[in-house]
This record gives sequence, C-alpha cells and structure tokens, in this order.
Amino acid sequence: MTDHNQDNAHDQHEHWKHHGVQVIKGDRLDPNTAQTPGMFRQAAINHARVGAQKIWAGTVSIQPNAKTGVHHHGELESVIYVVRGKARMRWGERLEFVAEAGPGDFIYVPPFVPHQEINPSPDEPLECVLVRSDNEAVVVNITDVDPVEQPEEVYWVDPIHKQPE
Repeated sequence: MTDHNQDNAHDQHEHWKHHGVQVIKGDRLDPNTAQTPGMFRQAAINHARVGAQKIWAGTVSIQPNAKTGVHHHGELESVIYVVRGKARMRWGERLEFVAEAGPGDFIYVPPFVPHQEINPSPDEPLECVLVRSDNEAVVVNITDVDPVEQPEEVYWVDPIHKQPE
C-alpha cells in the first residue's frame, strides 16, 4: 500500500471509530427535551446527542392513573412501542376516538393528529420507546380541547385483521 492509501485507510478507521455505531446507555438518557404535562420524555437519539439527521428516539413514561395533555407533533410521524403497562390512546379534534395497546404493541401517530396518552392502570407505570421521523422533538401542546365523554373505540382492521365481533 502506498503512503497515500495508508493515510486514507487510517482516516477512514478514525472516522468510523468516532462516527460509527454509538451505544446510548439507558441510564444516560437526556430529559432536556420537549415535554407534555403528565408524561416524562427522555431523548436517546437526536441531532444534538449523536448527530442523527432523520430520526429522534427516546423513552416516555406515564405514572399510574395519569393522562397527558393533548398535543401533536407537527409534521412528524411517531411510533410508540409499549414496553410495560397499557397505553390508552385518544385522538381527534375532540379526542373522540380511543384504542388500547399493551406490551409488545406498536402505535403509529400520523402528523398533526391531536392525541392524548392515558395510563389506565391504578398501580403500574406505562413505559414506552418512542421514535419520530425527524432529528428534533416537536411537541405542540393544545390547551383548548373539549373532549367528548364517550370516545368511539377503533380497532385496527385491514384485509387480514377483521374487527372483533
């Protein structure tokens, strides 16, 4: 190998050493991120922490019997993975729809959808992993929502998965 090739290989080695895979330990998450009343978000992956260009990832926890303020995430898409507990999601202009998810379930929240997370358990915290489609957390808290009393339950139905009887 010529000196030039060795220099390039060394530069590439050093680049990957410092800008390759990064492990963010669970006890090193950053609470300095956008928050919504009733929940506690912590960032693991974002632009500031690891240089992420297209995603944000972190955790969210909701205490027993708690519900969050109504909010949306602007243009971002969100995916929530339930690790522990039960997530009751309400959404719509007046939170007129509701669905529940448990451990191992994924929840998809499209852009601009007003929603609220609820932990219906009286004694178990709800703990989730959250991923968003941009490198910064966008949270728009909404304070002027008049929720309907009895939301309509919505099931995930597609050609393979039919609505329960």
